Amino acid sequence: MNAPLIDPFARPISYLRVSVTDRCDFRCVYCMAENMTFLPKKELLTLEELDRLCSAFITLGVEKLRITGGEPLVRRDIMTFFRAMSRHLDSGALRELTVTTNGSQLRRFAAELAACGVRRINVSLDTLVPEKFAAITRWGRLEQVLDGIDAARGAGLRVKINTVALKGFNEDELFALADWCAREDMDLTFIEVMPMGDLGNEDRLDQYWPLRDLRARLADRFTLTDLAERSGGPARYVRLEETGQKIGFITPLTHNFCESCNRVRLTCTGELYMCLGQEDRADLRLPLRASADDALLHEAIRTAIARKPKGHDFDYSRQQVSGQMTRHMSHTGG
Repeated sequence: MNAPLIDPFARPISYLRVSVTDRCDFRCVYCMAENMTFLPKKELLTLEELDRLCSAFITLGVEKLRITGGEPLVRRDIMTFFRAMSRHLDSGALRELTVTTNGSQLRRFAAELAACGVRRINVSLDTLVPEKFAAITRWGRLEQVLDGIDAARGAGLRVKINTVALKGFNEDELFALADWCAREDMDLTFIEVMPMGDLGNEDRLDQYWPLRDLRARLADRFTLTDLAERSGGPARYVRLEETGQKIGFITPLTHNFCESCNRVRLTCTGELYMCLGQEDRADLRLPLRASADDALLHEAIRTAIARKPKGHDFDYSRQQVSGQMTRHMSHTGG
């Protein structure tokens, strides 16, 4: 009954990304519309239901849990969920509990996250210029995020900065971002902008900055050494020999990373997406609520994993967007 989850292409599923809310206090232009219509709160899984779902996945072999949103730390009483998940760290069943955040709430919650067993977090940050930060997040304040990062580091959390590479927006900050992360001893990962939620509000072709070009610019200044290490996600890493820092690249468009995919994504309404770049999903809320016993839930999870595709179809070749997803990035938590 508790055999590990293996997909049709012999990939073990050991990593679950969980969106605990679709809401956010920012409105980043590549993630959601400015005037978003959020889900009615009654449609969201309760924190107790999220606990039960995540625990079911852990029973079936998931060893890494990443909590996302929206912005996960704006959900009311979210620390109740983190405290509940910490029991799986204590038992050894869960190897890592981590968070992706915009950083706005870290001053409030960093110390408690650390107390719950979170050891590292990812902070999404695309610019170090306050005016540009306000423009791309629409509602955000850079000062608040930088203060949150300081609080996280003060609490002992290892911080990695996630930066979406955006042509014409942060190309001129490549070295400033790298230098800042080197000074502050933070890792840095660049991400290609993905065709999510393209409903006419943003033109992804104009924003798209291939990471092969970004890497080539880094190589003009630094000596890059490819690293074999993997963090359980899609990033590929290099070391900048002059600074010793680690730089990651997530390249769903210029380099498909699907062959080693070990993850699935759970939405705040109980939908399981087996692939970020495909529309197929499984409803886990129904079996969750149909029985207090987990047998139906386990069966539904295994049936869903059996449908996991070999890969996604994201493609910007020939100057058109293929594999485009109509849902916004915030719906599945990135």
